[in-house]
Amino acid sequence: MRATAIISEHPLLQGYGLPPFMDIKPEQVESAFSLLLTELEKQLAGLENNIEPTWSGLVEPLEKLTEKLNWSWGILNHLMGVKNSPELRNAYEKVQPSVVQFMNNLGQSKPIYNAFKSIRKSDDWKNLELAQKRIIDAAIRDAELSGVGLDGEARERFNMIQMELAELATKYANHLLDATKAFTLVLKTKSEVDGLPSSLLSLAAQIARASGEEQATPENGPWHITLDFPSYFPFMQHSTRRDLREKLYKAYITRASSGELDNNPLIERILALRQELAHLLGFANFAELSLASKMAESVGAVEKLLEELRLASYDAAFKDLNKLTDFAKSQGAIEAENLQHWDVSFWAERQREAKFAFTAEELRPYFPLPQVLDGLFGLVKRLFGVTVTPADGQAPVWHEDVRYFQIADKHGAPIAYFYLDAYSRPAEKRGGAWMDVCINRRKSTENGVTTIRLPVAYLICNQTPPVDGNPSLMTFDEVETLFHEFGHGLHHMMTKVDYMGAAGTNNVEWDAVELPSQFMENWCYDRPTLFGMAKHYQTGESLPEHYYQKLLAARNYMSGSAMLRQIHFSSVDMELHYRYQPGGKETAADVRDRIAKTTTVLPPLPEDAFLCAFGHIFEGGYAAGYYSYKWAEVLSADAFAAFEEAGLDNEAAIEEIGRRYRDTILALGGSQHPMEVFKTFRGREPSTKALLKHNGLLSK
Repeated sequence: MRATAIISEHPLLQGYGLPPFMDIKPEQVESAFSLLLTELEKQLAGLENNIEPTWSGLVEPLEKLTEKLNWSWGILNHLMGVKNSPELRNAYEKVQPSVVQFMNNLGQSKPIYNAFKSIRKSDDWKNLELAQKRIIDAAIRDAELSGVGLDGEARERFNMIQMELAELATKYANHLLDATKAFTLVLKTKSEVDGLPSSLLSLAAQIARASGEEQATPENGPWHITLDFPSYFPFMQHSTRRDLREKLYKAYITRASSGELDNNPLIERILALRQELAHLLGFANFAELSLASKMAESVGAVEKLLEELRLASYDAAFKDLNKLTDFAKSQGAIEAENLQHWDVSFWAERQREAKFAFTAEELRPYFPLPQVLDGLFGLVKRLFGVTVTPADGQAPVWHEDVRYFQIADKHGAPIAYFYLDAYSRPAEKRGGAWMDVCINRRKSTENGVTTIRLPVAYLICNQTPPVDGNPSLMTFDEVETLFHEFGHGLHHMMTKVDYMGAAGTNNVEWDAVELPSQFMENWCYDRPTLFGMAKHYQTGESLPEHYYQKLLAARNYMSGSAMLRQIHFSSVDMELHYRYQPGGKETAADVRDRIAKTTTVLPPLPEDAFLCAFGHIFEGGYAAGYYSYKWAEVLSADAFAAFEEAGLDNEAAIEEIGRRYRDTILALGGSQHPMEVFKTFRGREPSTKALLKHNGLLSK
């Protein structure tokens, strides 16, 4: 009784509801997880000893058990991403081995595995809903991929590998965060900031003030440029100082590649362990293990798609570079004779300005975050018939800038909630943007009363923060990123599936997960959507029509290069996990350089340590799965084409197709195979035609 009471009082151990973020302290983590895992081990033993191979006797109690762990572990992982500190890291690293060990024990429980198989063989199987069957099938598959069939030394080795891989991923992420944070380019003279837009000067002065330079101003400096993307990327686009661009670029591409923060040894170790893990489970390589739970049926199918897209984009990317070189020459640039990596962003931006007569910076004043949110929320009301309203103050937050919102149906009844943490905080928050699950939708019956718990999402971006009393003024890229992450959020929040194991993004094959996010990006170019949000933050004036036309014209600017870049990442990832032999003649870096010969038009520099910062595959879940972005983009482009074919100005059709999209792609979650869900929405299988057309790469 006392242990249960302690658990229920502990801020990390409530096991349900919105996390009390501000009450959670790093020094509480160890004791919390010690209590939790002791309690869960008892519950697991009890379940195994009294197992009943039915939905209510196995799946429901198992779900309750895993959810307690997922709630506490999810909060800790979330805080590691948005509120990182040395104390939290230390606590996380202490409890991680015990959590991984418990997950291994659970995943390898033979009584539970056998009970799942018994359900599948029982007479009750035919009475289960499709979602329930998919959950059980996935549980059996996941148990097999978790080593349930291993015994003795093989099982022991498997578990040791899982433990070490978890530790290596954490170490890799921390190295990258620390290396990004460690570098600052300090600029003190006007000549050093020549060409930089006012928004970057304001941000650079703000960073300088935060670093102790209390007198720093946008006008007179000093200015601090960091490797955090909102600082790094605009500098590369706009600085006229080629020497400083080179310095910053080389610092960026060599992050976490030397000294105490060197990720190279971790990469080789991770790849070797993954291969050993795959062999233990009977797979020839890690890529085949990865695809066992994905939509793509084989490595061959993935490579076929990548090659089709590579052929469509390679020549276009070469033409992009030649045009860029010619343009730089026309401007009298000395470097045009030998264009380097640190020149590309700068001259691409100058050429885009000349070609389409606008700069990315010119658009910022028209995209203040509050207006962009209004436009985004207007779009989801138009498409899906739901209303988004602020609910600030109704939920605990981890930082004062974090917002909280409610989504309601047409009758005003709440159906979901989400957090928005929009701004870059390089000292404590990892880069990039992501959606994560705070709370899953779940239907439950207690004492004869049935309730549906509503889903809650985390939406995390890293855009330019408000500076000098102005709102966050977004680049158009940042607008697209917000729409992308909101698409993931909608997938989680708009689900109609009542079983947690298949609600929202749960049990959706990894290479289909990006469909709703990439689908939403297309709407940034839709006239009503764009004009619904693009209003000048000072005057309220709508975005001038000529800017809209230029945005449309610029949409496919250097699209061959952009696609080839993604093909490069995907191909390197697949090669490392499919054909690469760790410990052989080649290193992982050698593999990257070899793949670059056919997937880049400007070869990487010898010191380029891109893999040391390729967090997607070494710390995230994209190992042998980075191709998913392109796989899902085929689906999302084809899904958006359904609206285009009906006419984007045909409101009745948009509403009808929008509701169908909501009722299939968003509502069905992981209750059906993604191909079946797509075919229900589209009436046929997907084609690459829409994607190539959207990118201006469709050969006539």
